[in-house]
Amino acid sequence: MADDQVAVVMVPLPAQGHLNQLLHLSRLISAYNIPVHFAGTTTHNRQAKARVHGWDPLATNNIHFHDFSTPPFHNPPPNPNATTKFPSQILPAFHASMELRHPIFSMVEELSEKAKKVIIIYDYLMAYVVQDTHSIPNTESYCFQSISAFSLYSFYWELVGKPQVKIEAEILNEVPSMEGCFVPELSEFSNLQKEAKKFHSGDLYNTNRIIEGFYLDLLGKEMATGTDKIWAIGPFNPVMITERKNSNSCSHKCLKWLDKQASNSVIFISFGSTSSLSDEQIKELALGLEKSGKKFIWVLRDADKGNVFEGDVRKASLPEGYEKRVEERGIIIRDWAPQLEILEHPSTHGFMSHCGWNSCIESITMGVPIAAWPMHSDQPRNSILITKVLKIGLEVQDWARRDEIVSAMAIEKAVRRLMDTEEGEEIRQRAAALGDAVKKSVMEGGATRTEMDSFIAHITR
Repeated sequence: MADDQVAVVMVPLPAQGHLNQLLHLSRLISAYNIPVHFAGTTTHNRQAKARVHGWDPLATNNIHFHDFSTPPFHNPPPNPNATTKFPSQILPAFHASMELRHPIFSMVEELSEKAKKVIIIYDYLMAYVVQDTHSIPNTESYCFQSISAFSLYSFYWELVGKPQVKIEAEILNEVPSMEGCFVPELSEFSNLQKEAKKFHSGDLYNTNRIIEGFYLDLLGKEMATGTDKIWAIGPFNPVMITERKNSNSCSHKCLKWLDKQASNSVIFISFGSTSSLSDEQIKELALGLEKSGKKFIWVLRDADKGNVFEGDVRKASLPEGYEKRVEERGIIIRDWAPQLEILEHPSTHGFMSHCGWNSCIESITMGVPIAAWPMHSDQPRNSILITKVLKIGLEVQDWARRDEIVSAMAIEKAVRRLMDTEEGEEIRQRAAALGDAVKKSVMEGGATRTEMDSFIAHITR
């Protein structure tokens, strides 16, 4: 590395949705000929590389992975019958990651002796780990906000007593309660991060102003996170996947199956890496998909453990004879699926999703409407953004009824509503138009590309 060069250090939270976003951002920054150092535990770096889709991180010379070990931690399986769906089983991995504080400081210190400047981009839930780096003179740190601007602003808006906000107040009043979104054990970890976040030079978002300009402006104007320096430079994920051979998923059976289906004829069902459905709910979902008569790809897998490479994984059972009955029109995937490629495929019509922000932004990018079924965390708020603000999706079940099993009839109705009705077609057209606008914004001369260029100019000044 040349002495006059800027180096970037990425510090992700060890959870799939967070790892994925910062690995995609690493690709974008490295394209400006800036070396990026992706710092995490050996296990979670391996997980990030194994699951990325749309490009091959090993083919990008400018991304350097730094694998650190942490003490062994409890690695329980997820509980599909838990009342609150928040993935408590990954909290031990979060706590173990706090041991990265000293190794990452040493790494940054070493880089700072060779580089003109070291830029640290850290997940907002990793502030504890990077808190000492401000003592190194030629460093700057930027906080990555991993959720939507809408969700973040809605949390802040409640915290400050729900002040009047022009235009959008009605929507904000519709956001669901935080009840059922988190578990109390998360508070201790979050509070440590808040206490440690004393110095940062600005915030980065995996969104853009076409999607959430109003809320990004509010966050900046009200300095809701302690800064008015905001760069909305998403989507981080590739917006076009030109050749499958350059991706981890080149030979996945579902893509070959999709190639044989009619345009806009398939619904994709996936609830991300942190949600587990009960056996009873899986049965209802299976029957609802069958009754809908629609073609589908269903990712049926348990939520991640803190270490995804160790321990047994539950294999959820389906109604007897089910896979045989639906084999002509349905594919069930029980391992990791190439979500980005599935969403980009012209045969994919809709996405039944938990509304994690990764999934939302990927679906928006690819112009695919969403059947929203939030499970925990920011997902209920993202669901409001999708269905009420952007109007590119519909609700499978109201968050207030989250403790109830969603019936096969309700699932069948949601699928048909999205795929067979005039309302569903209007939603699909809005989603496609938004996807096109987002794609254009990241191209040369587009507003998001200009914002990305300005961030790069800022950190390399």
